[in-house]
Amino acid sequence: MAVALLTTLYGTILANLFFNPMTNKLEGNTNEEIFIKQIMIEGILGVQSGQNPRILEEKLNAFLSNEDKLKQQENVRKASEELLGEHS
Repeated sequence: MAVALLTTLYGTILANLFFNPMTNKLEGNTNEEIFIKQIMIEGILGVQSGQNPRILEEKLNAFLSNEDKLKQQENVRKASEELLGEHS
């Protein structure tokens, strides 16, 4: 009986301190990965179908949050500055 209670205690402690947080993190990573792959598929299908690049860009930007859009604009600005700096 003592062994059964002890193993139950250890199982409960491990589940609450280790396995549940790990599960939550893996679920979050999986959802993010699925989201990114959905955006990639939309982009690839748009390019394959010959969709106008501006329309495709707007369509893909609809997936992004405002915070992600600001990060993208900042990255484009930095890339433009680097390109202009190299040609000068």
